[in-house]
Amino acid sequence: MKHTLQAALVPIVMLFVITSTAQQTTKTEKKPENQVRKYYFVMLLKGSNRTQDSVTAAKLQDGHMANIGRLYKEGKLKVAGPFGDDGNWRGIFIFDCETEEEVKKLLDTDPAIAAGRLAYDIHPWYTTPMGSFKPGKPE
Repeated sequence: MKHTLQAALVPIVMLFVITSTAQQTTKTEKKPENQVRKYYFVMLLKGSNRTQDSVTAAKLQDGHMANIGRLYKEGKLKVAGPFGDDGNWRGIFIFDCETEEEVKKLLDTDPAIAAGRLAYDIHPWYTTPMGSFKPGKPE
């Protein structure tokens, strides 16, 4: 009788251990620090063609800002902003894209980049997909 009870308890204990381990694994996998993913950091630089008159430069800036808004609404651009000085670094973008080639295609839609007023340098960058970096379109 004692062996029969032990034999019956072993599968129940095993099921409990497996279920408990699976739940812990799921909780661990869902922790933000275990979900680090790749984004693309873009340093916007002064371009090689900054000879536009003030009216043209203003139109390029308007187009640049409209493009930023469009890319944000599409969920592709997570961060955008200028630097506060007049150095070679003009601003940053952080993109949520699958490939660097996709980022380049999106950058080429920017009128200031297309005109040569801005240039860029792209780097892979990693963080957890939460807050501003939550995948998809903004809510």
